[in-house]
Amino acid sequence: MTSYSRVRDAVADHLLTPQNSAVVIIDFQPVQVSSIASRDKRQLVANITALARIAKLYGLPTVLSSVNVSTGRNQPTIHQLTDVLQDTPIIDRTSINAWEDQDFVSAVKATGRKKLIMAALWTEVCLVHPALDAIADGFEVYPVVDACGGTSLEAHNAALDRLFQAGAKPTSWVQVICELQRDWNREATVPGFAEILFAIEGH
Repeated sequence: MTSYSRVRDAVADHLLTPQNSAVVIIDFQPVQVSSIASRDKRQLVANITALARIAKLYGLPTVLSSVNVSTGRNQPTIHQLTDVLQDTPIIDRTSINAWEDQDFVSAVKATGRKKLIMAALWTEVCLVHPALDAIADGFEVYPVVDACGGTSLEAHNAALDRLFQAGAKPTSWVQVICELQRDWNREATVPGFAEILFAIEGH
């Protein structure tokens, strides 16, 4: 067992750590979920719920946003997320691009983190637009590709291609949890890590 006795700088680390990253979840609402055609809807909900649980386990600052709830045009965020993120305020917007909402951008900047782990519905709209703007503003964006969905597989993939061409760094929810945990010797989060990971991936 030869883990280094000196832990890498958790803020300056080029990889994701609980001290240098934030989670951004956008527009997981019933209408958006029901319209997804790029992956199985139940799997999508399970994956985004796992991401929310990961954020809570590792204490990541989390920005949660919805669109058009206050106007009455849309339904609130799905309960699977709000059940996990009970203490996280939901920033409701009218702008399709969340980066064009002042409260949203202020909340992201208030996290003090430059690495943004992002998931949104739809991939081709509510992920790609704010992610491109965030990159232009100097943030590192990590789209969680299996916790997003589009109105077609082609739309989902085209959106991700556009993000990768702009410098986004693709990841998955399993990659995120393993990157944050990094070492079984970090015992405080091992039980939660195992519970989240093996609840979906099995033993």
